Amino acid sequence: MTLSSSIPTRYALLALLSASTIYCIWKSRRLLQLKLSPQNPNPNLANTKGKIFFISQTGTSKALANRLLDLLKLNGLDFDVINPKDYEPEDLPKETLVLIIASTWENGKPPSDGGFLANWVAESAEDFRVGSLILSGCKFAVFGVGSRSYGENFNVVGRDFSQRFRALGASEILPLCEGDVDEGDLDDVFDVWNTKLIGVLKGENLNENGGVNGDECGSESEYEDYSDEEEEEEETDIVDLEDIAGKGPSRNSKAAATVKVVANGEKEMVTPVIRASLQKQGYKIIGSHSGVKICRWTKSQLRGRGGCYKHAFYGIESHRCMEATPSLACANKCVFCWRHHTNPVGKSWRWKMDDPLEIVNGALEQHTKMIKQMKGVPGVKSECLAEGLVPRHCALSLVGEPIMYPEINTLVDELHRRRISTFLVTNAQFPEKIRSLKPITQLYVSVDAASKESMKAVDRPLFGDFWERFLDSLKALIDKEQRTVYRLTLVKGWNAEEIDAYYDLFAIGKPDFVEIKGVTYCGSSATSKLTMENVPWHADVKAFSEALALKSGGLYEVACEHVHSCCVLLARTDKFKVDGQWFTWIDYEKFHDLVASGKPFTSKDYMAVTPTWAVYGAEEGGFDPDQARFKKERRHKTK
Repeated sequence: MTLSSSIPTRYALLALLSASTIYCIWKSRRLLQLKLSPQNPNPNLANTKGKIFFISQTGTSKALANRLLDLLKLNGLDFDVINPKDYEPEDLPKETLVLIIASTWENGKPPSDGGFLANWVAESAEDFRVGSLILSGCKFAVFGVGSRSYGENFNVVGRDFSQRFRALGASEILPLCEGDVDEGDLDDVFDVWNTKLIGVLKGENLNENGGVNGDECGSESEYEDYSDEEEEEEETDIVDLEDIAGKGPSRNSKAAATVKVVANGEKEMVTPVIRASLQKQGYKIIGSHSGVKICRWTKSQLRGRGGCYKHAFYGIESHRCMEATPSLACANKCVFCWRHHTNPVGKSWRWKMDDPLEIVNGALEQHTKMIKQMKGVPGVKSECLAEGLVPRHCALSLVGEPIMYPEINTLVDELHRRRISTFLVTNAQFPEKIRSLKPITQLYVSVDAASKESMKAVDRPLFGDFWERFLDSLKALIDKEQRTVYRLTLVKGWNAEEIDAYYDLFAIGKPDFVEIKGVTYCGSSATSKLTMENVPWHADVKAFSEALALKSGGLYEVACEHVHSCCVLLARTDKFKVDGQWFTWIDYEKFHDLVASGKPFTSKDYMAVTPTWAVYGAEEGGFDPDQARFKKERRHKTK
């Protein structure tokens, strides 16, 4: 039997290849590609339809882009000027010729209109699953617009675009050029770059190596060609097989060193780009991998305008709740992620690790600072503000996967020592972490789909064995004596029709509660195609919940609802319904006493009566009558 005729034999041989062999194969292919095409003029570029992206804050880069467009048209070259806020970044792999004129704004950030495109490129360059050849069919050039008054942040945005496009396999047809708005010669530098650019596009003004004749246009960037010396340096680097599978080392020796750092577990999780993006969204970054953010419901209850669904279902005080995470990284990239995937991804902890006590102290410090900033905001009640400065609850569900943090048990212990309750959410990809987790107030497992196929589409997990990990995570809940919850996010057209399959999952983890919530639309995203058509009405969520309860044959009933959040709660009747009355609320003081005792206890030991206004079908719809409801469209207070 020949090798070519035996597919199983070929796979068996491939399975025996070592990581180093795979790397060598990848390296040889990559070197061949680089030697054949670095800065090589394509004779067809003059006939290629191109795009000019401007990343502009004050209009300078936009004006330069339009000026370049006119010049290109005079030379018979076909281009369109694109505002990145109107562009879908996932279409970049379809582009063959891209010119970028990018301004750098304060603190090294891209202007707001180009921020999402910049973040998508940065995230893709850091995501091993994307691959280093995704833009291999694209040729590009970058002109940076900046101010030296920004110091080390001078033209950071342009440099980042240049570096990351190359990291994604694109060919840079002209070295990065950098203009300075403070020097007074921006137009002259731009004109020099234009002349060289047109020469490249028309196959003129090129040296024998395919490079540009003449001096570079005043660039002080760290643009470097791939050299033999760098190749030797890269050979000594340690590379994870996981990284090789999706993305080999960068062409830049500094990036290769970064891969080595990642492999040694020393890299900080939050890169400058990720930090800037999250801070722009209101996150306070703690150390190198944790974060905290003030919730809209915290602000709402500080003003006496109602609490979140956890207030209705479990009796938390929303104005005394801190939303935080000890790990901004996640192992999924869910289509409904309301953070638009600005956080890092990973399948294991490979980063520098901060001390749990420092994380708790930092989170409380930043949270109380944000609460203090609410002082003087119209409607904020002084007594609520004073209470808000002493958090009683911590929702470990801000973003990412909190259970990935290696010292999660120590962190939970520290919160409980301060009598702060813990609500932890996990995406059900780390069953061993669930098993080793100490007692917490309430443990959530995200159940975003009921079949392997739909989960792959909705959660877009990193793990190849994601379904097996998911099922093992559900099984791990059975041994937990404290409160456990399945959290279902319904997405119309994706997972809202799988009632029978969802019910089959109930028997695996036997959760105390099932939260069913309609997906929240958070705007457009390069990584999500959701629209308002995918958002269910509250009536849809109720119908789905009632069908699930009916399917359980009375083991679960619909206990509570929070109409404002489009959220419904199923609860086990054999535990939390006593003499016809629901006990879904939590006696928090009792919980902390039980934890402090060190003795075993169960979810039934710290349950409390659910008020009538929170019970399913109540006229209030889960809105606390002691709060005052406001409707913005009417601009007046109604009770």
